[in-house]
Amino acid sequence: MKLAVFSAKPYDRRFFDEANKHHQHTVAYFEPRLTAVTASLAFGFPAVCAFVNDQLDAVVLKALYNDGTRLIALRSAGYNHVDLAAARQLGLAVVHVPQYSPHAVAEHTVALMLALNRHIHRAYNRVREGNFSIEGLLGFDLHGKTVGLVGVGKIGGCVAQILRGFGCRVLAVDPVPLSQAAEKTVTYCSLDEMLSQSDVVSLHCPLTYGTRHLINATTLTQMKRGVMLINTSRGALVDTTAVIEALLAGQIGYLGLDVYEDEAELFYEDRSSRLITDDVFSRLLTLPNVLVTGHQAFFTGEALTTIATTTMQAVADFAAGRPLTFALVGTPVTGA
Repeated sequence: MKLAVFSAKPYDRRFFDEANKHHQHTVAYFEPRLTAVTASLAFGFPAVCAFVNDQLDAVVLKALYNDGTRLIALRSAGYNHVDLAAARQLGLAVVHVPQYSPHAVAEHTVALMLALNRHIHRAYNRVREGNFSIEGLLGFDLHGKTVGLVGVGKIGGCVAQILRGFGCRVLAVDPVPLSQAAEKTVTYCSLDEMLSQSDVVSLHCPLTYGTRHLINATTLTQMKRGVMLINTSRGALVDTTAVIEALLAGQIGYLGLDVYEDEAELFYEDRSSRLITDDVFSRLLTLPNVLVTGHQAFFTGEALTTIATTTMQAVADFAAGRPLTFALVGTPVTGA
């Protein structure tokens, strides 16, 4: 089956080509993001593979459908960038990869906590410049601290298990409880209780209408002064402008981000020789207690292998008219 892969990088090609050895799909890799401008590149491709910063609104989906696309294969767990209602109305099938590697994201989350706490990024730069002073690098014992998790699905559950190994008390906010065994690692409470009691707050929930700017000027005032805030989920869970003001006021003591609400124009590209025109993001980078990574929490060999194999299998199932295991929209009777 013909598959168009957008936002394709060399590592995508490597893992997808390996997974495709078992299927022999005809794959075309397009480096540009999928937008209304680039959608025409998928003309004649029954299947399109998109990533987290591709645009899959009603306009783009309609253009893809008119050009022959019938399957949208997301190589991500999140799907907030897809107009599922429009896809359903058009008759497009949409699949995702819900469990590529919760350990990858969970481990990166804890890495951000540790790096921020012990000022690893600042110490690294000092030593490279011959400065071996440790003044200003004082951290705290993570052991015995309270960590609040917003969302304890597969990723949040892994984070909880890791933190319990550090000796942390873990509070959790989630409308859907974990399995009985996993519940032993967390204490469920209200959002207000979690925010007021936590030394560290980490976000692991999907981006929906109800969770957009969950962390805002109001919820920030409910947190402990000097709290550590971590977001490895979706950028728009956080009102970045409000967070910057809280950082400057000392309400937030540490900020670790792997995502940013306006990241689409920045992340996954080398922009080192260009001026960053996003003033809010530039302001974030000037603060010494902020650590930003470029949406790389998922980026392990294990995760990329699972993403590629799951996506290629979904395309094969669609082509054969089989039920789609991870369908968000549609289970087609036959492939196109």
